[in-house]
This record gives sequence, structure tokens and C-alpha cells, in this order.
Amino acid sequence: MQRQESFSKPFFYDITLRDGNQSLKKPWSLDEKLFIFDKIISLGIKAIELGFPASSQMDFECCQTLANKAPEDVLVSVLARAHKNDIDRAIEAVKTAKKPRIHTFITLSPFHMEYVLMKKPQDVAQIALDAVEYTKKRLIEENMPVNIEFSVEHFGDCRENLDFVIEVLQKIVEKGATTINLPNTVERTRPKVFIDMLKKVKQALPENVIISVHNHNDLGMATATTVEAFFEGALQLECCLNGLGERAGNTDFTQVAVALHNNGIDTGIDLEQIYETSLIISQMSKVKIYEKAPLIGPEALAHRSGIHQDGAIKTKDMNFGAYRPIHPSLIGRYDDEKIGFTSQSGKTAIYDILKALKYPITIQESVNLTPYAKQLAETKGELTTDEILQLYFDKICDIKGTFELISFKPIEKGVFDLFFNFKGERKEVIGKGNGPMDACLNGLKKLGFEVNLSHYKQYSLDGDTKGSGARAMTMISVLDKNNNEIIGRAIDTSTAQANVKAIFNALNQLY
Repeated sequence: MQRQESFSKPFFYDITLRDGNQSLKKPWSLDEKLFIFDKIISLGIKAIELGFPASSQMDFECCQTLANKAPEDVLVSVLARAHKNDIDRAIEAVKTAKKPRIHTFITLSPFHMEYVLMKKPQDVAQIALDAVEYTKKRLIEENMPVNIEFSVEHFGDCRENLDFVIEVLQKIVEKGATTINLPNTVERTRPKVFIDMLKKVKQALPENVIISVHNHNDLGMATATTVEAFFEGALQLECCLNGLGERAGNTDFTQVAVALHNNGIDTGIDLEQIYETSLIISQMSKVKIYEKAPLIGPEALAHRSGIHQDGAIKTKDMNFGAYRPIHPSLIGRYDDEKIGFTSQSGKTAIYDILKALKYPITIQESVNLTPYAKQLAETKGELTTDEILQLYFDKICDIKGTFELISFKPIEKGVFDLFFNFKGERKEVIGKGNGPMDACLNGLKKLGFEVNLSHYKQYSLDGDTKGSGARAMTMISVLDKNNNEIIGRAIDTSTAQANVKAIFNALNQLY
């Protein structure tokens, strides 16, 4: 923690409207971009790349509109290739902004220079220098602040010519670039290789130059690379909402922001808005959040292993959960941790699921139910709450045994006629008492079936899974001859019938 306190606040640079948008099957309209722009600002992000003005008239107009709308404290940037026409178009699009930036780029990777640009390294370097010099000149002419970002496209592929890249970047800074962006345009190796390259660049450039990273997620390590880059001096972190972007996407903003938060860094982000914003972006981009997506996925809070479920339930109300990285409310997520029952689950899942449904259940009863639930889950897969509830009714509330209640009818006040089978033999008795339960117990006692009631409680239920209307549940505790407690329970629309059924439920356990 001591080390982390010395770090500056990260400068999140959102690229959803540019990288994210360009990767969509149907790019966003101006109205959609305006809506998303407001969402990005509400998160507390202070730098936004608006688009690529030279790519189309529609994108130019979007960039121009958003630049004019941008608040005074939000930097807005637009992309331009290292061409004069692109740069002129970019300046025209963003010049009304309070804090504008021009972002230009070209590759310096040996492979890309040879096989894509088909140019010699020195010629490419000169194009880069000329572009930055021209950008600075044009910004001054337009009385705009000189805020220039230069990106080394495919920086991650520049290991073999890194010294050359550093020399070019030193000259680019002299020409006027204020931010140097190091993209891992295609992720090919482990994060440490990229970080080691970044450190060499940072050491070679003046301290006032902002180092930025822009990592793609081709191998699934963009978050790790970006987070580690911050701790090695990359102040600007280029991220995309929901990890949108070409191919496997760009660095996911949510993952980076929460990872930094968990490492003691003040992100300056309104983290509580993240979850809602992610759902909106998914809907508007028509790119689903996959089930297991970290933090925001539908299954990100799901537990099915019995061991995990036990720990999750015991710590569900704590900020530090046994099996989750954050309390979900940190990112504005208020759905509970999901406890599902499969053949890998245990008693704790049964207990938690039924308690959540407002049905009384003891740990011992959940132990008794678990083998039946596991057997069913082995053939059906994950059980629904209705299936678990049906097991509860069948195995807990309707225990079959030597006693079978046939009827229990009032004759007059305090007098009831009780019919039942015992081991297939019909029994009838008149019971008297202060109410149905007392009468039933007294009638049974006459026939030699004494039940010692130690506890009684009744619950009001909101109807069963088939919507049959409100019902009553009776839960009783009785003592067997060894003074062991037996719990009997039953459900009925009639309170009196629920009471009597609960007694017979207990009898079937006692005998």
C-alpha cells in the first residue's frame, strides 16, 4: 500500500466512440453518440476520443457536434492519420472544444513498415515527424492549444527495433507531441514483455511527456497489461466501455477501474454508475455481455460449488466476500450473489434458496433434502427454484410413513372427529380440546399415540408456485422418547388442517 500511495490519479481516456463504434456491425448515429457521450462524462472520465473525422462526413459531423458540446473540464480528441488532409479535417472538427487534442499515428513496427506501408523505416519516421510538426503549426494558426498525441501503431511489435523507435519518439516530442501513446495493437506476448518496452521508452523521454497505453485483448490480457503499465508510469489509460473494439476488443474500462481501486488507487471515477452504464452500452451496441464477463456478466456473481456457496453465503453482507473481488454495490450492482443448485452443490445452497423464498427451513432439513436434490440434478442439470420447492413440499412437508390422515372434521365447538390409517388399519377417534391442534393431540393420546409438543409456529405464505392463493404453514417441534427434537410441518389453505397435517408429519418421523 505504501508504494501505491505515491502514484498519481490515472487519466482515463475513453475510446468507446471511436474504437468501440468502428467495430460495430451498425455504427451509432449522432443521437446515439450524444447519449453515450453524456454517459461517459457522468462516469467521471475526463478525456474522450470522439472519432475519426476524415473517415466519413457523418463521423466529421458527429465529432464537430460533440466537440462543441464538451464541458470545459473534459478533453476531447479526434484521430488523424499522418496526412495533412486528415490533420486539417481533425482540427476543423474539434476546434470549438474548450480542451481539444489532435491524435495522429503511424506504425514503426518493422513488419508493418515492410509489408503494409511498404516503406523504409527512415521514410516512415520522416512522415511521423512532418505530421507532428504540421499539426503544431496548424494548431498555432487556429489559436488552439498545442495538445498533440502521437501513437506508435503496433508498438508491441517493435521489440527488435526499439532503439530506433525511441530515437524517433524523442524527435517527435521535440516537434511538439505532448502525449506518446504506446498501443499493443495486436496482443501477441505476455504483459511483462510490453511493460519492459514501455519502461525503456519512458526513461528515454522528458518527464513532462504523458505516456499512454492502448491495449487490445487478443490473448485476453489487456486489463493486466494496462494495470501494470499504470504502475510503471503510464498515466493515460485508453479504455473502452464493455471492452468493445476490433477483434477481441480493447481494454475493458470497468476491469481496469476496479482493479486500480482494489489496489488502493483513487480512480476519480463514479464507480457506482458502471453497471447501469454497461447494460446500456450492451443494449445500444447490440453486443451482449457474455455470461462469465468479469464484474458485469450475469454469471459473475453465481456460485454452484458447495464449498464456494458455503463461503459466499456466510460473507454475503460483507464488503470482503469469500468468493468475489468486490461488493457488487461498488459498481452499482444490487442483484444478490446467485446460488444455483447442481450435482456439485450442497446443503447450504438448499438452505439459502428456500430461505430466500421465505420458506422456513433448518440446516438439518436442508441436509436431508440434499441427496434428493443431487439425484435430480444429476439428470436434469441445475435445478430451478420451483423444482427445489417441490422437493421441499414432497420430502419435508408431505412425509409418507405409517400414518395417513384421512379427515379431521369439527363436530361441535372444541370437539373433532379424526380419521386416519395406521399401518393400513383404519382408526377413528373423537378428540376434545382448546382448538383443533389440542383436540387432535388429545385424540391421538387416547389411541396410545402420545406426541409431546415443545414448540409451535405458523407462517403465512404467499401462494404456491402454481398461483393457488395464500396458504398457511404450520411448523411444530415434538420430542421423541429419547428427548430428541423432531420438526413437523405442513401447508394448507386452512390453518386448522395445516396444524393437523403437521402433527401427522411429525408422527411419520417418530414412528
